[in-house]
Amino acid sequence: MTAHTATLTARARRLVGTGGPKESDWLEHVLGWTLVVVVAMFVTQLGWL
Repeated sequence: MTAHTATLTARARRLVGTGGPKESDWLEHVLGWTLVVVVAMFVTQLGWL
């Protein structure tokens, strides 16, 4: 990988970003699993399973 390729790759990653708040990976992971648990609780309370 040349320096030119690395610069283009870094530039592409910045352009692709959503521009949202910078969250850490573990926070996203915890929030995702929390959502899964909440949805599972709603489903079991409604009796869909």
